[in-house]
Amino acid sequence: MGKLKVVTVFGTRPEAIKMAPLVIELGKNANIESFVCVTAQHREMLDQVLDKFGITPDFDLNIMQQSQTLEHITTKALLGLGEIFEKVNPNIVLVHGDTTTTFAGSLAAFYKKICVGHVEAGLRTFNKYYPYPEEMNRRLTGVLSDYHFAATPLNRQNLLNEGVCKDKIYVTGNTVIDTFKYTIKEDYVFSDSTLNNLDYKGKRVITVTAHRRENLGKPLENICKALKFIADAYKDVHIVYLVHLNPAVRKTAWEILSEHERISLLDPVDVEQTHNLMKKSYLIITDSGGLQEEAPSLGKPVIVTRNETERQEAVDAGTVKLAGTNKKRIIELTSMLLEDPVEYNRMAKAVNPYGDGHASERIVKALLYEFGYSREKPEEFGK
Repeated sequence: MGKLKVVTVFGTRPEAIKMAPLVIELGKNANIESFVCVTAQHREMLDQVLDKFGITPDFDLNIMQQSQTLEHITTKALLGLGEIFEKVNPNIVLVHGDTTTTFAGSLAAFYKKICVGHVEAGLRTFNKYYPYPEEMNRRLTGVLSDYHFAATPLNRQNLLNEGVCKDKIYVTGNTVIDTFKYTIKEDYVFSDSTLNNLDYKGKRVITVTAHRRENLGKPLENICKALKFIADAYKDVHIVYLVHLNPAVRKTAWEILSEHERISLLDPVDVEQTHNLMKKSYLIITDSGGLQEEAPSLGKPVIVTRNETERQEAVDAGTVKLAGTNKKRIIELTSMLLEDPVEYNRMAKAVNPYGDGHASERIVKALLYEFGYSREKPEEFGK
């Protein structure tokens, strides 16, 4: 029996962060021949992660173009990935989450009759336009997948409800928690001078990200106005907003927030700086799915500026609060956490339902078991 050929596909910064520890784990195994393929749906932000983890892609489609559309991303990725899969002829293609690259990768593999493994499978809002296009990307990928690596039991139940065979679902935890072993460091020194010079002891730092497609326009304006109000109201607060490179996001953020002395608007920093900034922060305000999973492991409460979340486990566990994009609600929830130490500690000490740092190991074990290289199934996360 030859080595198990595995192609890992991703194209954006969030995917890369979550797939990096899995790529590393695949590379360690003597029974696996691992190939990394990136579409570069996001170029600069993807490269940050690749550089930080020392990952050199075997294939790079470099499809990103200015003002790219979903149609452009889908067709370019589909055509390019199809050619790569035909050349490599892998046993399985691994895709992650809910991006357009994810859907295109699973469809390209299906066209070549290659098995698909879906990492972070089973997330659902049950609203096909929210988040858009992610909800349909993940649902369509689920239909095309042969193996489903669900982060939580709830994600597994979503898949079971859709008729997925229970024997093809593995509850692994989320690979994003695995990244902390590579990124979090004591006495960390930031390469970004603004972050390095912040008074983390004298100020309560709030880390912010807000960039989702459905939040562009008025919702993002509401978020920014809430941030400005909070900075005005609490003199011991310093807000760090890591502003996405999307011009529409940057225009709104700079127009509303750029003049405030205790609000720092920074370009996105690499994953190592982001994780260490979160660790030093007081709380997180975000519309990101990944940060909802990451922050609880660092003991940081999260306010989610989305109307719905597919991370219901975090809501149930008490690690996040859903604020939507209503200015008043964002202010109310943030003020509560700034003023009520009991509620703050309750959220900060809640158990993270998303992982224990061993998700990548479980996925590799599952692959070896499914393809006949091992008789040992991985132990399910949470048991």
